[in-house]
Amino acid sequence: MRGMEETPRYPIRTATPETVRSFLVPLDIAFGKGHTDAEFEDWRHTLEPDRLVAAFDGEIPVAATGAYTFRLTVPGGEVAAAGVTAVGVEPGHRRQGVLRSLMRQQLDDVRERGEPVAVLWASESAIYQRFGYGLGTLNGSFEIERGRTAWLRPWKPEGRMRLVDQAEALTTFPPIYERMRAVTPGALTRTEDWWRWGILHDAEYSRRGASPKFRYLYEVDGAAEGYAIYRVKTDWDDRGPKGQLLVVEAMALTPRAERAVWSFLFGVDLMRTTKAGLVSLPHPLLLELADPRALGMTTGDGLWVRLVDLPAALTARRHGAAGTLVLEVADVFCPWNAGRWRLAATGEPGHAAAVVERTDAPADLALDVADLAAAFLGAFRMSDLARAGRVEERTPGALRRADALFASDRTPWCATVF
Repeated sequence: MRGMEETPRYPIRTATPETVRSFLVPLDIAFGKGHTDAEFEDWRHTLEPDRLVAAFDGEIPVAATGAYTFRLTVPGGEVAAAGVTAVGVEPGHRRQGVLRSLMRQQLDDVRERGEPVAVLWASESAIYQRFGYGLGTLNGSFEIERGRTAWLRPWKPEGRMRLVDQAEALTTFPPIYERMRAVTPGALTRTEDWWRWGILHDAEYSRRGASPKFRYLYEVDGAAEGYAIYRVKTDWDDRGPKGQLLVVEAMALTPRAERAVWSFLFGVDLMRTTKAGLVSLPHPLLLELADPRALGMTTGDGLWVRLVDLPAALTARRHGAAGTLVLEVADVFCPWNAGRWRLAATGEPGHAAAVVERTDAPADLALDVADLAAAFLGAFRMSDLARAGRVEERTPGALRRADALFASDRTPWCATVF
């Protein structure tokens, strides 16, 4: 009947604490792995039921997505961010617009909550660019043989690595991480529950054939400067031990801590190789080892970023130079961001604050919102994006100005997977 709203084919509902587990069923099916009772009970400590939604076919949930409430470090500041997680569509309901409807609902909710940015780790990197997500950080990984870990220059240890239990790690590791987070674009806040259940907890189901977690604190004259969390996979052959050390997380606040933490990890007995993922790029080890090629460093996508409230996001960060730039932004999925925006930054280089307003002035650059997100934290320069055909320079010299405006004095990195 005219005037009546059409009932959606797959209505979306929000979870309650009692219905969370049923809402996660599409995720279990999509990833081909169900959650055991123990896994679910551990996950429950960090899940936010009011941010978990599912699309239903009748009374059966067929797709889901959730979010965490974070603060994201940006150059010179931080901003509220939704950490998108638990995205999955039951295979029988793919290609029917279900994911699109969930993304629509979620981004509308993020906007209503006043979060200018959404972020995620992508299980498949091809999925989210069509919803306006851009590649916001890069992620490194390596595996190195113990016999190839010699240092380029000699150095003298100044502190010591000390084994700590989970309780002590819970009090000593977070302040180290927080000091790193405060100055590293792309880094995310961690609650006490996140530390307890997401970082330090050591459930047997998470070991995948490896040892329990070992937790070591690096101290100099009693002051903590770094830490390492790792597991080992022991193995032997006719020539002796050939174990593998698996780095869960390594954090260092100073150059001496960086060397000490990695020297310790490279030197654990009975290990033939050390394997690490989720490391920053460029990594200091590339400049510290005598044979940096031995790392076999690989580069992958890290945190994907979506600007939900464009002017709020751009004003939350500080800019690398003073200046003015007019951006013509395309945003099909969040049309409130589309149009021309004048960014005017004033202040000292690296600390310039911006005012972002709509304008009818001619555009200096034209780009998609996903491309702006790729430059937002400083992972890519506007000129990098232009070389890839993703930014159009309409005013001569605008790319050079944009590179200066969006420059960051620290390469973005995210060490928190969610």
